[in-house]
Amino acid sequence: MKTILVTHQLPKVAFETIVNDYKIIMPDKGLISSCMLDRWIGRCDALLPTYAFKVTKEIIDRATNLEIIANFGAGYDNIDVNYAITKGILVTNSPKPVIEPTAELAFSLLLNVARRISECDRKLRSSRGIEIDVMENLGISLYGKTLGIVGMGAIGQALARRASACGMRIIYYNRKRLSQEIENAYEADWVSLNELLATSDFISLHAPATSETYHMIDIQQFKLMKPSVVLINTARGNLINERVLIHFLQKKRIFGAGLDVFENEPEIPSELLQLDNVLLSPHNGTGTIDTRVESTRYALQNIINYFEGKTLLSPVTK
Repeated sequence: MKTILVTHQLPKVAFETIVNDYKIIMPDKGLISSCMLDRWIGRCDALLPTYAFKVTKEIIDRATNLEIIANFGAGYDNIDVNYAITKGILVTNSPKPVIEPTAELAFSLLLNVARRISECDRKLRSSRGIEIDVMENLGISLYGKTLGIVGMGAIGQALARRASACGMRIIYYNRKRLSQEIENAYEADWVSLNELLATSDFISLHAPATSETYHMIDIQQFKLMKPSVVLINTARGNLINERVLIHFLQKKRIFGAGLDVFENEPEIPSELLQLDNVLLSPHNGTGTIDTRVESTRYALQNIINYFEGKTLLSPVTK
């Protein structure tokens, strides 16, 4: 019987159909302990890590029986993929289940920041009533505005679908242009990154974390943005130079930001915690019960397919 080591507590319902065919080792709560890891890392045939668990060269060297790493999420920068491949270990990710929930959160952050919903909620809770002033608590309308999507993959397209329904114009930046069919579906225009930054009323980041995208939004990019822009990041924290973002928020050189990811997680700069014009979310883009179950099942299916000699759902070939 093959052993699957799961590095974080995941929904037990997702394992019900395979408990008689595989030995499942999983923490009862939270992240795997060092003691549990020491006991099982050298005995597992498959590893199912979450983003919080770093699959380093040292971990891979200790996993002497390991044949496949089936990552729980879409992003796999928590895994030393190149080293795993050199050791003959297959790597997969789980992109499909994260598409809709991440787009939902991105749009929720966008709408919340634009209409200052959380800010107004805090004000109302700290006061004794509603102060009627037609020039207070003003936000930004979505209808007729331009949304710039950086990274128009599956999640970016899911966001575009939601934004289009609200009457927003869609522009996007990709290294490669999408097909005419996809562009027509969203009435989206392909533009350069600089043009997107300069003309968008809202900007949402959906690029992967790579050496090329590290700090792709830095001081020169911020200088191109409108002072009324809303910046959303549900991708990876290091796409943005966080210190520069803080400066622009403090000086109100952009309207606001909605962040689900941070540059040095789990740490969050204290300056961000003190600002009213930024909305913070705890890396929760896929944080729904449905998605946790679906993502677990997806990762497990990659493992099952491998051991049964079937085609992998989503192999990583980096």
